[in-house]
Amino acid sequence: MKTEVVIKYLRGEKLPTIWCPGCGDGIILASILRAVDSIGWKKDEVCMISGIGCCGRTPGYVDFHTLHTTHGRALSFATGMKFANPALKVIVVMGDGDAVAIGGNHFIHAARRNIDITAIIYNNYIYGMTGGQASPTTPCGRIASTAPYGSVEPPFDIVELAIGSGATYVARGTAYHVPALDKLIRKALLHRGFSVVDVTTPCPTAFGRRNRMKTPIENFSWLKENTISIGTAKDKTKKEIGKKIIIGEFLDIEKPEYTEVYEKEVTEKAKST
Repeated sequence: MKTEVVIKYLRGEKLPTIWCPGCGDGIILASILRAVDSIGWKKDEVCMISGIGCCGRTPGYVDFHTLHTTHGRALSFATGMKFANPALKVIVVMGDGDAVAIGGNHFIHAARRNIDITAIIYNNYIYGMTGGQASPTTPCGRIASTAPYGSVEPPFDIVELAIGSGATYVARGTAYHVPALDKLIRKALLHRGFSVVDVTTPCPTAFGRRNRMKTPIENFSWLKENTISIGTAKDKTKKEIGKKIIIGEFLDIEKPEYTEVYEKEVTEKAKST
């Protein structure tokens, strides 16, 4: 990460971060900052909002307009922020539990409305901050504090959930494939509508240690060995792909954006009264 980007966008007095060694949260934050910098947005044009969890601390480190909100409610706060000032570039960072467990209803309706918000999900398959409980994305058979013999619940596929709910830009990256992640986040930020980037990221402390990946290197090696690009996957059968994580851009379409439609409807009705 370039030194000038660090100086420009981070609150130096808040460093170092509270994240564990080997956590991917800092890598994702760096990707976001590089994407913002490459676009050329000013700091006062951007609002970053989070809920509760390890990634919920992200806004505290950046020198944007920021909100650290309650668990699962980041998208509802973001919706209010976007309505109050549609010109703002609104970025929401959430964990997998924050986004699609307690925040699941807000997630599907933000996608359904196609409101111009970029949702970046730090998906580490676990509730990392609160004790290592199984989350909605914990793979079957994986150990968690609430699943000591392995999770038996089928996990959500956040990409499929986002597409099915109406999001207009959907992608998946990882904290290992950093250059590709930078590009996906940049495209998501520039997209007009509800954008989702599902980022598979390691949690060596709460997930890795319980699942025979005790070191950061083991966690990142697992990411490297268990991913496949969407381009490569197209030429393979489901059996050949197996349980590998497909990464890349899944959807990029245009639909009416909610704040624009709402403003137009209100303006036209106000003129007729």
